[in-house]
Amino acid sequence: MKNLQLPICWQAVLAEELEKPYFGKLHDFLVQEREAYTIYPREEDVFSALELTTYEQVNVLLLGQDPYHNENQAHGLCFSVKPGIKPPPSLLNIFKELKADMGVDIPNHGYLVNWAKQGVLMLNTVLTVRSHTPNSHKNQGWEIFTDAVINKVNQKPDPVVFVLWGGYAQKKLKLIDTTRHLVIKSAHPSPLSAHNGFFGSRPFSAINAALRSCGKPEIDWELGIGDWGLGIGDWGLGIGD
Repeated sequence: MKNLQLPICWQAVLAEELEKPYFGKLHDFLVQEREAYTIYPREEDVFSALELTTYEQVNVLLLGQDPYHNENQAHGLCFSVKPGIKPPPSLLNIFKELKADMGVDIPNHGYLVNWAKQGVLMLNTVLTVRSHTPNSHKNQGWEIFTDAVINKVNQKPDPVVFVLWGGYAQKKLKLIDTTRHLVIKSAHPSPLSAHNGFFGSRPFSAINAALRSCGKPEIDWELGIGDWGLGIGDWGLGIGD
């Protein structure tokens, strides 16, 4: 798996992880999985979150869980899907809350790269998944690696805004020094829980207020209209749903 290598901008930060026994076992597991199954995201996209947001750039860490497991969805950023792919329900709920919170128009795509380029590290806790089999790469070593990423971000001398949606993400609170960093948490945007505390939580304005308080630039949450042939009229988006 020649492409499973850290982006240059994170190599000095995380190099020691690649030398640990768990990472070798994870590597071997992924080799076997890719030989036998279709795995998402593509090998070259596994570390997209680290590629798009350098360690120095990280001002916000948004934590997801498992990559999307359907064809052509996952590309290495939590909650984001590739251009031209219909946004899944959790992402649609994120867009609904964004509109309610900030008045930002709902885009006709779910490609969140623009957020990553502004310093939002969009990290899943597990970075790969077998096609159509959610959580299939759980407990194979990715959680150790991504905990190390969270630890390194926690060690940054300047404050970072950690965004933890749902109980699974909030278990990582123990890795965060809340005396130095800011934490924004709520229910998960999943359809199963969005009405139990995600809708109305106004996370996007809260993130920007936290960044302002630290003297950091706010995030421009506007994603615009992508030229990918998707029409939002087909999504059944009712803001009051």
